[in-house]
Amino acid sequence: MNRPGYLLMYEKLLDYYGPQGWWPADNPFEMMIGSILVQNTSWRNVEKAFQRLKPYLEENVIYDMPVDELALLIRSSGFFNIKAKRIKSFMEWYSRYDFDVDQVRRVEGGRLREELLSIKGIGQETADVMLLYAFQHPVFVVDAYARRIFYRVGFNMPKTYDAFREKVEGEVPGSLALYNEFHALLVEHAKVHCKAKPICEGCPLFTFCDRRLDES
Repeated sequence: MNRPGYLLMYEKLLDYYGPQGWWPADNPFEMMIGSILVQNTSWRNVEKAFQRLKPYLEENVIYDMPVDELALLIRSSGFFNIKAKRIKSFMEWYSRYDFDVDQVRRVEGGRLREELLSIKGIGQETADVMLLYAFQHPVFVVDAYARRIFYRVGFNMPKTYDAFREKVEGEVPGSLALYNEFHALLVEHAKVHCKAKPICEGCPLFTFCDRRLDES
């Protein structure tokens, strides 16, 4: 890998899968709620929760809704009592900005990340997903799919979340569009080829992948 490996991987995935058009949501608020609902579950379960939640999916409605009522609506997402409390904590924070996404976008990225991480139940991955897809700050999202694919391809990445993220960001141009697409492409690749049990035949990364499968 004589040329920047992360970019080569990105380009091969983009050529193979094409633009993904992520995040799958109708608006930024739905995207933010979805990023909490998807914690420790599949997107399929989130979609089921959204079917019940959709009629109530307005900022003021969710803010005023009792936590037990919200929990019942999102039951299919798993850990629904915990997630309902996390959503309510998030809504308390969001209310400080009058539920105005444009106000939040004007906040400096580092400060905004610290604010998101101070919300109970919002960890590094969820905060970065919100930063990237809702608040339009360029950041590389380190999820389980990224860890799996980077390891198998042959990149020796740091164990900690921020060190992994910073290593990628230090070598990949800080473009909002690129980070947006990169994350979506890694998710798609993990679903199609680089599964827990990988399907290497036809994989767009096969020619330079080390295929380290034993610890992934």
